[in-house]
Amino acid sequence: MLFELSGALALLFQPAAQDVDVAYRSLAQGQDQRAIEQIEANAELDTDDPARLINLGIAYARQGDEVRARQYFQAAIDSRERYDLETAEGAWVDSRILARRAMKLLDRGEFSAARMTMR
Repeated sequence: MLFELSGALALLFQPAAQDVDVAYRSLAQGQDQRAIEQIEANAELDTDDPARLINLGIAYARQGDEVRARQYFQAAIDSRERYDLETAEGAWVDSRILARRAMKLLDRGEFSAARMTMR
């Protein structure tokens, strides 16, 4: 059901507050454009919310827009906001650490469609 991206999926997270939509399900199902639309339409998310920034970065990276993905990951690293996020694997990880991991995965080409496989 979930995608395995050599560890990249671990960056997807389910928010602690279930009413905050950061498009976890859409991303987990590989619906990147839908995820982007959901996140951008969510007026409850601050523009510098690390969850928003990281998941937008993942969606754009998987679509091949590395420049935009890099901008979102860097914004999450630089954000004044910082908190622990629950990953798809159930671990709680600091948002800046997740953003740095995402940046490294992007640098290594781990988000490319050729590397995605169904589990």
